[in-house]
Amino acid sequence: MSASTVPGRGAASDVPSRHADGVELPPHRFAGLVAPAVDRAFIAGMLAARDGGAELSSRYGGTAATGFLVELRTRLATPGGTVSGPGFDAVTRYRDSVACQRALDKQVAYGMLQRLPDGGCCATDRGLAFLAELWQLHATVTGELWVGHDDRVGRLVTALGRVLAYALLLAESDEPGAFAAMAPPHEPEGSPAGVVLLNRLGVLRYHRADAHAAAWAVAGHTATSIATLPPGPERLAIEQETDRRAAGPYAVLTAEERLAMLADLAALPG
Repeated sequence: MSASTVPGRGAASDVPSRHADGVELPPHRFAGLVAPAVDRAFIAGMLAARDGGAELSSRYGGTAATGFLVELRTRLATPGGTVSGPGFDAVTRYRDSVACQRALDKQVAYGMLQRLPDGGCCATDRGLAFLAELWQLHATVTGELWVGHDDRVGRLVTALGRVLAYALLLAESDEPGAFAAMAPPHEPEGSPAGVVLLNRLGVLRYHRADAHAAAWAVAGHTATSIATLPPGPERLAIEQETDRRAAGPYAVLTAEERLAMLADLAALPG
């Protein structure tokens, strides 16, 4: 199925569930509301692993050896997983490209990553060993952070799974970006719900990042100029265009399901 034949690719009202039309939460409005809730839950999960992650990283050479493995884990931990050169550039679009390449070189020198001919990378056996330990750490800390919220975590995992699957369908004809580089997230059999939720949230953030990049590019900005654009009508217009471009995957949910996702994300500790 091509992206052009997927329901919900166009206007926000063209959604799979007509019942949702009766609720005032169309996908483009939801995209703007859910983004900070996704950020909050994801950042809380990553911060919960900060201390344990520092100890783990130190055993493999420190952040100079492991930084991009952590950042690119949802793709590099997949068997045979690679991040292409263009995908790497999209993920790091707001950073100095020369500095990023030097950091990548260091992680190659530490034996954690291997470079690919197109400028991308994949994990070495040592890098995969680090990622396996990182998975266990994230499972432990998210289990502790979200203890007592099993039903809520389960609902979010299910809803986000549908959203990400739909996003992949919609992205078939799009230019490669950060989302394509990182999705779908690696989810080995038996992964605890907490770590699945953490990684699905992380990958979803890249979808919005691509939408934002497309919005500011159309407005004539660069990654450098958008970072210094002050609040005002131009910034607001770009954010509204970002919401419109990020809305597509949420059309797979009914309006009631969107409301439930907002409520569940808001109720998660962190």
